[in-house]
Amino acid sequence: MLRHHLKTATYAVAALFFALGFNYGSWASRLPAIKSQLSLDPAQVGFLLLAAGLGAVFSFPVTTSVLQRFGSKKVCLGAGLALPLVLPALAFAPNYGFALAIMVFEGVAHSCLNVAMNAQGVAAELENGKPIMSRLHAIFSLGGLAAALFASLMTGISPELPLHLCIVAVLIWGAVLWASPRLLADRTEAASAGGKRFSLPTGMAVLLGLTALFGTIVEGSMVDWTALYLRNDLQAEQWVAPLGLASFSGAMLLARWFGDGWRARWGERTLLLAGSSVAGLGLLLGLAVGGVLPALIAFALVGLGVAAVSPCVYMAAARQGAVALAAVTTMGSIGALMGPPVIGFIAHISSLGWGLAFVALGALMIALLVRKISWPA
Repeated sequence: MLRHHLKTATYAVAALFFALGFNYGSWASRLPAIKSQLSLDPAQVGFLLLAAGLGAVFSFPVTTSVLQRFGSKKVCLGAGLALPLVLPALAFAPNYGFALAIMVFEGVAHSCLNVAMNAQGVAAELENGKPIMSRLHAIFSLGGLAAALFASLMTGISPELPLHLCIVAVLIWGAVLWASPRLLADRTEAASAGGKRFSLPTGMAVLLGLTALFGTIVEGSMVDWTALYLRNDLQAEQWVAPLGLASFSGAMLLARWFGDGWRARWGERTLLLAGSSVAGLGLLLGLAVGGVLPALIAFALVGLGVAAVSPCVYMAAARQGAVALAAVTTMGSIGALMGPPVIGFIAHISSLGWGLAFVALGALMIALLVRKISWPA
């Protein structure tokens, strides 16, 4: 009976990872349509993404406070129900200012759900007694892949943005309502930590936080900018544009699905060092060669290379304690939402190709940080 409950709880956590990836991938895949609907230039798209990043920054004290007061199970329900509101709001946004406010809300809700569901994932791995975090993050990538393919399908059926995003919101609400009652109950000792104030990570947690930050900068930038790069810079057909995200997310899904075994066989240090080097150098080569096919291959190499970053870093942070896990996971959310606008600003003053070259440098920064972290034998 206990084993069945643990299995059901693991499936529930996986459903939340899928829902977050599906939400993120859905609006990111339709950025070209949102850009056209609101008549935005690349800098304005960058500010739109920056608004989500600022929301993630502001979530630092919010996330810690609600987790300590209500526990990860209740936060998963609250944030999971709030997050899909972003989708119809973006679809019906009357002006740019309204869209900016919505994206701030996206950043806060995304960060809260991300931290809470990773806390549930760590608890599920500890209860299972075997590695599962990489597969949970694979489910997140599956959500992004499904979102990209669904966006391509819906664009082929009808270019109308509201129909697509409203359907996605309903699907996510259904997943959250199914998953939330089945999550693991928060431990009493975790709840008793509510007296601690939020603090910035120190020592080894700083290096873990920076690694998470650069990892999600790369991941978030691939999610947000691949469609626009293919469509605007490489003049790809409209239905081809979402395939950039599909290529990246599909490769990341594959790597994360087998990542737990790779982590056990080669260790975190070797896995992350090799992967981040492949991601950075592969993306630089793809950009230098040019063309749709080289770009899709490069995006796939990035997905393969950075797939293990979040699972390895979050589990390492969990070994440092609950506060370190919350801080490092929040830094991961900030990277996912703050990195893409930086790419937008670079694209505004030069080109999106140079912006993606900055992403490649971010992947190589991970390789440098990984060498300085003390990983378990």
